[in-house]
Amino acid sequence: MSEAVKSPLQIGAWRVDPNSGQMSSGKDVVRLEARTVRLLVYLAERAGAVVSIDELLDRVWSGVIVTPDSVYQAITSLRRQLGDDPKQPTYIATVPRLGYRMIAKVTPCTRAAVDETAPSPDGSGSSNVPVPIAGPMARAKKMWLGVGITAALCLGAAVTYVAAIVHGSQFQRSVAVLPFVDLTTQEMNEEFFADGLTEELIGDLGKVPDLRVPAPTASFYFKNKNRPVVEMARALRVNFVVDGSVRKAGSLYRVGARLLRADDGYVIWTDSYDRQLGDLLSIQKNIASEAAVAIRIAIDGAVAPKPHR
Repeated sequence: MSEAVKSPLQIGAWRVDPNSGQMSSGKDVVRLEARTVRLLVYLAERAGAVVSIDELLDRVWSGVIVTPDSVYQAITSLRRQLGDDPKQPTYIATVPRLGYRMIAKVTPCTRAAVDETAPSPDGSGSSNVPVPIAGPMARAKKMWLGVGITAALCLGAAVTYVAAIVHGSQFQRSVAVLPFVDLTTQEMNEEFFADGLTEELIGDLGKVPDLRVPAPTASFYFKNKNRPVVEMARALRVNFVVDGSVRKAGSLYRVGARLLRADDGYVIWTDSYDRQLGDLLSIQKNIASEAAVAIRIAIDGAVAPKPHR
């Protein structure tokens, strides 16, 4: 990555900082994996131009032997984090048989400009920076205010600690399955298969003891919605999110699935499943059952207490 693109970029509604690996829009802040940052920045550098799969493999996955499926999955995940709709994209458009094109407006923005234009908590646009208080009475008020805040923080920590003891790790075991995306064609001919697979996976995960899984009606509310993953997870009140994609080539179905941490958007598990065309209900059930087992194991590992050293 060149020095020029290390400075923050304004990509559509998002301010992207390649150095910190974060992007923000209003109050929403999303952390990106290093390779996702490289993918986003590379597309942004070539905004308006079509970038082929081979070019992305050569520049973003340089030195790593992967298949084009890695690009498809990365694009799908990036779209979700941007809140982009593959049917009516405002950020990344698919150019059939050619590649992808960044269609959002891209402009450089300095770090200072980002800080100055950051919205205030009340959304007014003013920084609302408090003026330092001087004088003995003001210092006394400030001291007692600090004491009060400290006491409140201690009380809050105590309540959180007790709640953790009572509920244990079960409270952390919650996952939402977002509607899988059909990447087969521009016409989305396999969307019905993707929807059925999503419902099947929700059903299998819902059978796992002590695992909270929002119903299909809750997850499908976000279908084709332009929302970041972090925002959808917050609305569904889960700590993990599963998303995925379906592609078809000839008589072969390929399903990609990922498990992400809701707080930072990092992928903690991913896999793909290939099945020959046949009984679609059996294919959906088979893939969902296999994926549900792997997802449960990944969540168990993620919420397991870390040993003290």
